[in-house]
Amino acid sequence: MKLIDLHVHSNISDGTLSPSDLALYAKSKGLSAIALTDHDTISGIESCMLKGLEIGLSVVPGIEFSAEYTSHEIHLLGYYIDFKSTVLNEKLKFILQSRVQRNMKIFEKLNALGLYITPEDLALDSPLETVLTRAHFATALYKKGYVKTRNEAFDKYIGHGKPAYIPRVKFTPKECIETIHLAGGLAVLAHPHLYGFTSTERNLMLAELKDLGLDGVETLYPTHTQEDVADLLNLCLKYNLFPTGGSDFHGDNKPDLDIGTGYGDLQVPYTLLDEMHKKLGILPK
Repeated sequence: MKLIDLHVHSNISDGTLSPSDLALYAKSKGLSAIALTDHDTISGIESCMLKGLEIGLSVVPGIEFSAEYTSHEIHLLGYYIDFKSTVLNEKLKFILQSRVQRNMKIFEKLNALGLYITPEDLALDSPLETVLTRAHFATALYKKGYVKTRNEAFDKYIGHGKPAYIPRVKFTPKECIETIHLAGGLAVLAHPHLYGFTSTERNLMLAELKDLGLDGVETLYPTHTQEDVADLLNLCLKYNLFPTGGSDFHGDNKPDLDIGTGYGDLQVPYTLLDEMHKKLGILPK
């Protein structure tokens, strides 16, 4: 069975492998296709796709947006986006500016706590185009000896509700879905069981997102149980949404989670990609 991974991150956002190395690693793991879905940036897509062409790996151009839904942060994945889209790139410029402003406030809060982190500490070993996130703060705090693990940085300082936490600007689900569609892509809700919703709330969310134009749901995910997957597949049938799947691979930033297999037993079949192709009218090769 041909296997794929439709949710991976490079060091252009909060992963640790370069886009081209990510393609090479996926190929070495026997995958037939991946989707590069970096947070709020498309800067790594071209190099990943070029490496994919060179080694015989299909690379789906993607992105991961954050949205505000009933006071919760949810994530929306965009697949087969035109990464040269003017509308998309204008949105991304706005997000990048807001992230820079947020990061400056986090620096101020950390410094006030006696944790002296500089922008240079954050960008160390990262490409110039990297979108700097809280994962980079966690790494900097770890490397400077302020915490014993990256997770401790979130638990003590930069996680939600902690002393150096600053919320970031997020779009509405409607804005995210519209942006993905205007860029020619398909909009998919990422890891629905991570948001802490009840079954009824999750059902309502998918109904509302479907009305906004949602195309699919990430059903196969490392922390989704068999019961979770069955529940989400039923919701896909109910709302005429296609299922997708991915590991949410971040390299060394999630050291126990591997590309393609997640925590060991994830398998995402290529047939899910076929369903996306049908939706887009892409003829099989």
